[in-house]
Amino acid sequence: NFVICNDSSLHSQPIIFNPDFFVEKLRHEKPEVFTELVVSNITRLIDLPGAELAQLMGEEDPKLPGANSAASGFFRSLMSLKRKEKGVVFGSPLTEEGIAQVSQLIEYLHKNLRAEGLFRVPGNSIRQQILKDALNSGTDIDLDSGEFHSNDVATLLKMFLGELPEPLLTHKHFHAHLKIADLTLFDEKGNKTSTPDKERQIEALQLLFLILPAPNRSLLKLLLDLLYQTAKKQDKNKMSAHNLALMFAPHILWPRNVSTNDLQENITKLNNGVTFMIKHSQKLFKAPAYIRECARLHYLGSRAHSSKDDLDLLTSGSKELQPLKSQKRSRLDTCHQEETQQRTEEALKELFRHVHNMPDSAKKKKLIRQFNKHPTALTPSSDVPSSPAPRRTRSRSFSGLIKRKVLGTPIILERKSRDATPEPERVSKENVHLLQKCGSPAHMSQAKLKSLETRKEESCRRMRARLLSKDSSSL
Repeated sequence: NFVICNDSSLHSQPIIFNPDFFVEKLRHEKPEVFTELVVSNITRLIDLPGAELAQLMGEEDPKLPGANSAASGFFRSLMSLKRKEKGVVFGSPLTEEGIAQVSQLIEYLHKNLRAEGLFRVPGNSIRQQILKDALNSGTDIDLDSGEFHSNDVATLLKMFLGELPEPLLTHKHFHAHLKIADLTLFDEKGNKTSTPDKERQIEALQLLFLILPAPNRSLLKLLLDLLYQTAKKQDKNKMSAHNLALMFAPHILWPRNVSTNDLQENITKLNNGVTFMIKHSQKLFKAPAYIRECARLHYLGSRAHSSKDDLDLLTSGSKELQPLKSQKRSRLDTCHQEETQQRTEEALKELFRHVHNMPDSAKKKKLIRQFNKHPTALTPSSDVPSSPAPRRTRSRSFSGLIKRKVLGTPIILERKSRDATPEPERVSKENVHLLQKCGSPAHMSQAKLKSLETRKEESCRRMRARLLSKDSSSL
């Protein structure tokens, strides 16, 4: 289950990692949570009644074919007790030490898969007994010395599996495997067909193997891989996956101390189930993707709350880091605000200069009034005058000008600018001559009044002349 990662972003050596890391972690640290997660998905795929589900969970003793006889039950208990008392590899419950001894047989058979009739042809009984005693005593065996034949080793492996107190897939899983064999495809109308649903069967076996005891799962993986490699060389050894299933189904899946008559209804399902396991053995020991994701989220989501000490460390660390983060953020915000404020002030200054240099008009006064409404936001604080220019009093009629002149009210015509000189006012030649003669604002106003009076009188004379000409032509 280990994968080599050759990611181009990794500049160092390729990394070997286990995709099922969190799955195995959850299995060992929280077995109850792990079992509930897996069994809930098993019941989604296969229909297990209440009694069979309780047997799968280990809450009830499994009810197996041929188990109603009291004599058979007593015989199994007695044999199991004797095997435990001996404390030997053969006949004792499965342990990691026993698997380590038997793995020597599996490694040797991987090198000798071409022997015809492997696992079917029995070996020499004397050599088998010698080899069995050596394994029970825990001594190292040199199987490559040529003293033993591959058929001796293959027969001894079957003998080891047959003497286990219960089958390798355990009695609790017996009914679940029968239900997996019944998983078939549906047609377009939703009716069941006779075609097996291989994808669902593989998924169900993956889940079921996850809740096997660890020693059973380890040995099952070694055994199925050996049988898979043996079936690949069936042109030499004449052992197909179905032939191998007939040899190993009684040791892997059949309940102990039952006859073929007890399994008459289900024997075909059991043999075909083992055949399916051999053919798809390379896929069955990988956890489904959703189980991996659930296990990963379980740990990543609860890592901060794994213990009170860890939680205290996280909170204290966050308190220490918070001022640093806030100071850094405040410095960045201040720099950004200062930069934005500087650009805004420069733009406003340029705009205010442009407005101030415009000739007097209604538009200019409107813009200045807008600046005056928001002096803090729009008016620059320097380089331009903050107070608006004094208003110019305008006479709205010619009679008003005469009245103001008689009353002595001066007309103020001041234009002051610190940054730019206003454009000269468009005046006639007579006014320019008068402006040159007069130097004070009072003289300028009087000269302009005289020119206005003169132009008014001339326009009146022209109008009277036109009217007289029209009257004479009509007469």
